[in-house]
Amino acid sequence: MRLISSFKKLKWSDFLFGLFVVLLIVPQTRQSIQVAVNKVKLLVWSPGIADREDADHVFAFDYHVTDFKGQKVTHRIGEDKITFLSFWATWCPPCVAEISTIEALYQDYGDAVNFVLISQEKPEVVQSFLQKRNLQLPAYLPISPVPEILQSKSLPTNFLIDGEGNIIIKETGAANWNSKKVRKFLDGLLQNEENR
Repeated sequence: MRLISSFKKLKWSDFLFGLFVVLLIVPQTRQSIQVAVNKVKLLVWSPGIADREDADHVFAFDYHVTDFKGQKVTHRIGEDKITFLSFWATWCPPCVAEISTIEALYQDYGDAVNFVLISQEKPEVVQSFLQKRNLQLPAYLPISPVPEILQSKSLPTNFLIDGEGNIIIKETGAANWNSKKVRKFLDGLLQNEENR
């Protein structure tokens, strides 16, 4: 009798919470739910921007990577051109949630900004992921390590580095890279780069 009376006292919110927990436990639904939760975060979260005076600095370096056709590519980072550097993975729910916002930024700024997206996964996994989502992002495998200041154990970790090596944005976790705030800031950075 006690069990039946306890069951009658349950509210719909208790039932929905229990269902949500069960869906998180089931492997087939876990990633989809985590991606959806991170997409909700994108509605309110755009990257934090550091003042140039307060920004960390990376000395210019050549970053050696391989594209997914096996071609070696060298990107000069921290000198002359703004770089968007991203460490991500296809299995990472926050990465999956924010990747479309990075794609939108790349489509509008890809000629003016050096986009470098780094994944440690097998090339065919990354290529399949990008193709299924119709993404044109320049993704690479690393050959050489990045300087210590750019190393992170969290995914995604994204950096916006100006042409003088100032790390203007370092963002860990999902963020809306296609926000008005980021675009306005990027427009200002590009204007400053032209005037140098």
